[in-house]
Amino acid sequence: MPVTGTIALASAKPKALSFRNSPIAAPASCEFNLLDTLIKICGITREVDAQAAVDAGAHALGFIFYQPSSRFIEAERAQSIIDTLPPFVTTVAVLVNQSRQEVESLLKKVSVNLLQLHGEEPAELCDAYGAPYIKALRIRHISQAGNAAKRFPNARGLLLDTLVAAEYGGTGECFSWERLPRSVTKPVVLAGGLNADNVAHAIRTVKPYGVDVSTGVETARGKKDAIKIQQFVQAVRAARLNEETSK
Repeated sequence: MPVTGTIALASAKPKALSFRNSPIAAPASCEFNLLDTLIKICGITREVDAQAAVDAGAHALGFIFYQPSSRFIEAERAQSIIDTLPPFVTTVAVLVNQSRQEVESLLKKVSVNLLQLHGEEPAELCDAYGAPYIKALRIRHISQAGNAAKRFPNARGLLLDTLVAAEYGGTGECFSWERLPRSVTKPVVLAGGLNADNVAHAIRTVKPYGVDVSTGVETARGKKDAIKIQQFVQAVRAARLNEETSK
């Protein structure tokens, strides 16, 4: 199945921009006037977890099609979960250093809105799929994001994750949070070690377009906790509300 649909927000939630509709280039300040910081719950493997995320108000769900991951999901299983979702929930295929043939075969089996390329994929390969994508950058310090971003001019956004040797996300480890460099002119999704206790600080410091969480809302690898998801979403919204009221 092709990469499909307009990417927006969960229904009955505050209106905001979507990944699919986000500008190719953001203002130089890279600060977006969203009513909400967008929220992606990654590593979905069960229908009950997808429903908990949607009920809590998450905007996007990530499905990991990288077999070495403990959160790997088969395409057919992912599609069965996607088929239960309401409209305006973004579905994301997380891919890591997979061949073009493998990815194209996958996309014939599962219908997603967005690709998240999380390995060392060159820009030429990312662009070759003809689908909207965000490029994950594994970094130790946020200052590294500026130069790396220039290599992917056609990415709809960037996902910043913690660099851990031989790991591609889902480590539960943070990198050094600081204000985004002005050279980063695309929407940025912040990942790496986020949870309900630290996400507000991360949002106030980095001011990302969105946040991505997996380990921080789990009871075990690949098994989400509905209460932790609710707490995370509430913490994200409280951070933005406090920021708006303090202006």
